Amino acid sequence: MDYLKTALPSQIMSERGSNLVVINPGSANIRIGLASQDTPYNIPHCIARHTKQVPKRNVQDQMLNSQVTTAQHMEREKAYDVVASLLKIPFLDEEVPSNSFPRKMGRVDGHNPHTIRKDLPFTWTNVNEEAITSSSSAVESSSKDVKIESLDPKEGTDSKESDVSKEKFREFIFGEEALRIPPSEPYCLCRPIRRGHLNISQHYSMQQVLEDLRAIWDWILIDKLHIPRNERNMYSAILVMPESFDNPEIKEMLSLVLQELCFGSAVVHQEGLAAIFGNGLSTACVVNIGAQVTSMICIEDGGTLPSTLKTLPFGGEDIARCLLWTQRHHQTWPQIRTDILTKPIDLLMLNQLKETYCEIKEGELDAVAVVHSYEDKVPVGSHKTRLTALNVPPMGLFYPTLFVPDVYPPPPRTWFHDYEDILEDTWNIDFSRRSDMSDTFYPNFNGGLPMWESYPVFSSKPKKEEKVGLAEAITNCILSTGRIDIQRKLFCSIQLIGGVALTSGLVPAVEERVLHAIPPNEAIDTVEVLQSRTNPTFVPWKGGAILGVLDLGRDAWITREDWIHNGLHIGSNRKYKDSYYIQAQAMCYMNS
Repeated sequence: MDYLKTALPSQIMSERGSNLVVINPGSANIRIGLASQDTPYNIPHCIARHTKQVPKRNVQDQMLNSQVTTAQHMEREKAYDVVASLLKIPFLDEEVPSNSFPRKMGRVDGHNPHTIRKDLPFTWTNVNEEAITSSSSAVESSSKDVKIESLDPKEGTDSKESDVSKEKFREFIFGEEALRIPPSEPYCLCRPIRRGHLNISQHYSMQQVLEDLRAIWDWILIDKLHIPRNERNMYSAILVMPESFDNPEIKEMLSLVLQELCFGSAVVHQEGLAAIFGNGLSTACVVNIGAQVTSMICIEDGGTLPSTLKTLPFGGEDIARCLLWTQRHHQTWPQIRTDILTKPIDLLMLNQLKETYCEIKEGELDAVAVVHSYEDKVPVGSHKTRLTALNVPPMGLFYPTLFVPDVYPPPPRTWFHDYEDILEDTWNIDFSRRSDMSDTFYPNFNGGLPMWESYPVFSSKPKKEEKVGLAEAITNCILSTGRIDIQRKLFCSIQLIGGVALTSGLVPAVEERVLHAIPPNEAIDTVEVLQSRTNPTFVPWKGGAILGVLDLGRDAWITREDWIHNGLHIGSNRKYKDSYYIQAQAMCYMNS
């Protein structure tokens, strides 16, 4: 402890964080890096696998549904008009006078102080084997289940012969490269995490989901962090897990890190708890607005309040989809085929437009932007157009019926059947057979059927998703603490994290709408959102790094050997009850 008092923070992070890998997995992106780094790698959380036949669609997002019901469409239009009245802009079908210009126009170059634009020329991913670098080849050769044929580098420069070109396809492609694969190529894009959960369905087995996660993380560790498998026993992993994850999912992640990726030890921290340490706080209501899920939880004096946890089934990607719908309705979108279901690159473009132009402010908000069209075997098209009503899509956070759930419904939660649940030990479960993690990594139930096919009736209390807007959810989250003293403190200590937190005008909108959502009988008249000290996207990752570096006792860390041989039985045969207790152990030194 004397060392911690005398050393500089940067020195501590550099010395003690060089062998700590902080992993913060999300639905759309994974943030991963050494604790000694200032910022992590932020990589699209996806993998494209080569298929023998050209699929009907090259995006295998399970249970895709693009059908919008009439009722949903009507609800969306009603929500638009409600938002329009608040923002003092024309209603959805109201005629806009042609002489209403000049309006508030955005800069042609889309300048936004929060966004760094990438004006690099677009290129499709080269899917041929010879395009792979030596480090990427090492990743693929280290993969257990993927066999790559050795090719003569001198041959095959001419890819016209079909039998030669088939041999040259890269077996799998990761990250942003996977999103830039031409639509006609025989690849299937998979996202192992969807809406804050493992993307398990009858079309995407649990074993395949976990294998895809292992392949993605293994590639990052080798290609980005340069940590080969034979050296990982000298490294420890810090898993910063979103609150939306269920307990069996966390257990699978631990097995992935300790068994499959061969880390020497690991610890689990919640995103909310890590976030307050990333910003140097002790008490806050942490609101994490991610790409596909929004979650919130209250932290008091460095400890989570589990009963306050709430999740909302929408995020930044829904704002991007709403932006496309709004422009098409107003006929400001170019006559191009923009399809976020079959062309991931279109969603990438929409996300960039959203981050650059969308903000929350009163009055008509238009901007001149360049929209790109990506068609196979033709050059990328650029279309200069005027986007309108750019302040409407982010208001969907407060009026979620603007976000029609037309894609990515959540996977079924009934696959959970955990004989030794991490959270609950009060259920009437037969613990007569020992549930080692080595036995239950891919457990079979009901006569040996795979877990994801059996769908047992028993369920492990999946996290409840709220059907309300952001302001109501924050208010309910804080009021559920039940104590006026902590409620007043939390309403003045709201912390917004996640990429959407960078949206201009979001902070005053949250403060105003949360204040109005508080019932009049509550003696609370002040709401304040605290300014983040660093990029809100990386705050939980940074907090995880700080927790790992400062945790000298490591009482809550799990070694690879203990996990493989004892499963959840650590130390004196005491079972971990929940991730909150795990964190409480890790933080015990703070209160001693």
